[in-house]
Amino acid sequence: MWWALAAGLPLLFLGVFFAWPVAALVAQGFFADDGGTRVLDLSGFGEVLSQPRTWRVVGQTLAQATVGTALAVLLGLPGAYVLYRCRFPGRTVARGLVTVPFVLPTVVVGVAFRALFAPGGTFGWLGVEESFAGVVIALVFFNYAVVVRTVGGLWERLDPRAEQAARSLGASPWRAFRTVTLPALGPAIASAAAVVFLFCATAFGVVLVLGGMRYGTIETEIWIRTTQFLDLRAAAVLSILQLVVVTGALLVSARLRARRERALHLSSDRSAAHRFSWRRASDAVPALATLVVVGLLVVTPLAGLVARSLRAPDGSWGLDNYVALGTTGGRNALSVTVWEATANSLRTAALAAVVAVVVGGLVALVVSRRPRSLGLRRAVGTLDAVFMLPLGVSAVTVGFGFLITLDRPLGFDVDLRTSGLLVPIAQAVVAIPLVVRTVLPVLRAIDPRLREVAATLGAAPGRVLRTVDGPLTARSLGLAIGFAFAVSLGEFGATSFLARPDTATLPVVIYRLIGQPGAENYGMALAASVVLAVLTATVMMVAERLRGDAGGGEF
Repeated sequence: MWWALAAGLPLLFLGVFFAWPVAALVAQGFFADDGGTRVLDLSGFGEVLSQPRTWRVVGQTLAQATVGTALAVLLGLPGAYVLYRCRFPGRTVARGLVTVPFVLPTVVVGVAFRALFAPGGTFGWLGVEESFAGVVIALVFFNYAVVVRTVGGLWERLDPRAEQAARSLGASPWRAFRTVTLPALGPAIASAAAVVFLFCATAFGVVLVLGGMRYGTIETEIWIRTTQFLDLRAAAVLSILQLVVVTGALLVSARLRARRERALHLSSDRSAAHRFSWRRASDAVPALATLVVVGLLVVTPLAGLVARSLRAPDGSWGLDNYVALGTTGGRNALSVTVWEATANSLRTAALAAVVAVVVGGLVALVVSRRPRSLGLRRAVGTLDAVFMLPLGVSAVTVGFGFLITLDRPLGFDVDLRTSGLLVPIAQAVVAIPLVVRTVLPVLRAIDPRLREVAATLGAAPGRVLRTVDGPLTARSLGLAIGFAFAVSLGEFGATSFLARPDTATLPVVIYRLIGQPGAENYGMALAASVVLAVLTATVMMVAERLRGDAGGGEF
C-alpha cells in the first residue's frame, strides 16, 4: 500500500499539473469550434506543415542542437579529465565554478552574451550578435557542465589498470586513450550528448534574447505564435512536433544512461584519480585546454556582464545601475522594483523546491527498486521515463496549458489561475526531473543486502528507509534541493505566462527591462542579471560544498 501511495501521489501531481495542461493545449491542434461544439479537424497540421517558416524553424532547431552538442562534447572531455581524474587543491571549488553556468537562468546567459557580442562589447568585433554562431556559443556555455559532470563521474571510477597495461605494451598515451579509455567512456559520452541535444533543442530564454526573430527554435516559435498571434492551433501543432523530437531524445538518453550505469557497476569502487602534475603532457595539455575554455567560455561572459553593469548610462563607472534597482525603471517600465521581484523569486523558488524534492524524492525512491516481477520492472522503467518528459516539453506549452485548464480543476470551485501557488507549481514541474536524476544514482548504488539485513533484524520498512537509505542519500538530497531551488529561481518559460505584473519574478523583470527603450532600463537589466547570477551561483556552491565528494548527481 505504501509503495502504491509513493508512486500514485507523484503520478497524480504529474497528471494534473503536466499531462492535463499539455494535452489540453495539444488538443487545440486536433479540434476546432463548429457552432459551439468541438469537432475533429486536422487541417491545422496541413496549414502549419506547409509553411516554409515552419521547416526553417525546425531546421534551425536541429542545426543549433547538433552543432551545440558536438562542441559541448569536444570541449567538455578535457575538463572531465582534469576535474575528475586529477587531484589538486581547489578541485571542489573548480567543479562548482564549472557547474554554475548550467544552473544560471537562461535570461541571464542571454543578457551576458548579448553584452559580450554587442558593439562596444569584448567580442563585438566578431559580428555574431543575433546570429547562428552567437546562439550556439551560448548553448555550449550553458551545457558544458553537463558533459563535464556526466563523463567525469564515470571517468573518475574507471579502473586505471587497463590503460596502464596498454602503456606497458608500448602504446603511446594518445593510443591508449583512443583504444582503451575512450571506448570505456562511450556510454557516458553518448548519454551526455543525448541530454545536451535535448537541452539545446528546447532552449528558450537564451535563444529568445540572442536569436531575435531570425534565429528561433520550435520553443520560441510556440511562444511567438501564442503570445503575439494568439494562434493556438499552430502552437499546438508545433508542440506536437517538439514532443516527437523530445520523445526520441529521451528514449535514446534512457537507453544510453542504462549502459552507463552498467559500466559504473563494472568499474572500480575507489577513485582512480591521481595527483596532477604539469610535467606530464597527459595532464598539462588537457589542463591548458580546460583553462582556455573555462576562461573564454565561462569566466569572460560573466566578467563582461559584471563590468557592463558597472557602467552608468552616461558612460562613467559606478553603482548607478544597482542604485536604480530600487525604482521601477525609466518611464515606470515595471510594476514592481527589482528588489521586490527578487523577494518574489526567493519565496516562489523556496516553495517550488519543497514540492519538487518531495515529489521527485518519491519518484526516485520507487524507481530505484528492482522488483523481481518482469511486469513491475517494466512499470518502474516506464515511471522513470514519464517523469523525464518535463525536461523536454516546452515550458511555454505547460504555462499556457495552465491558463486554459486550471480555472476549475477537477470540478473544484477555485480558479487556480489567480492563485499564488500556480507559479511555484509550474516551476516544480520543471525541477522534478533534475531532483530524480540527482538522487536516483545514489539510491540505486545502495547494496540491497543492507536493507535485507536490517529487515532480518526486525526493522520495519519505514525504519529501513530512515536508517539505511536516509543517511546514504542525505548529501545527494542536499544537492537536489540546491538544484531545485536554483532552477526554480531562474525559470522563465512558464513563469513568463503565469506571473502577474505585481508578483513578477526576477527573470521576468529582466526580460521586460531588456524590451524597454532607454539606457537606464538596459543598465538595470544588466545589474539585475548580476544579482540573479550571484543568487543562483551561491545556492549551487553551498549545495556542492555540502555534497563534498559523495556520489550522486547526474544530468
